Amino acid sequence: MANSRQAKKRARQNDKRRAHNASARSEMRTYIKQVAKALQEGNASLAADVFKKATSMVDRLASKGLIHKNKAARHKSRLNAQIKAKTAAQK
Repeated sequence: MANSRQAKKRARQNDKRRAHNASARSEMRTYIKQVAKALQEGNASLAADVFKKATSMVDRLASKGLIHKNKAARHKSRLNAQIKAKTAAQK
């Protein structure tokens, strides 16, 4: 337990940041799941629209250090490949 005033303040700040970061990561996962759901339903155009939002979110979190840049690249690459495959299959 924090004893000094500054340690108590740091503990409050850390709790606040942890909650914000957890919320942001959860939002990113939600976008990724929305893309996957759209692909599963066979709606490639909806998946492409949601993918744009997901890409923006993933890049934002990677730039802030919440997720590793390679993880961001991996998510974007896999989702984009799935969208392209679904689009090609529909044609």
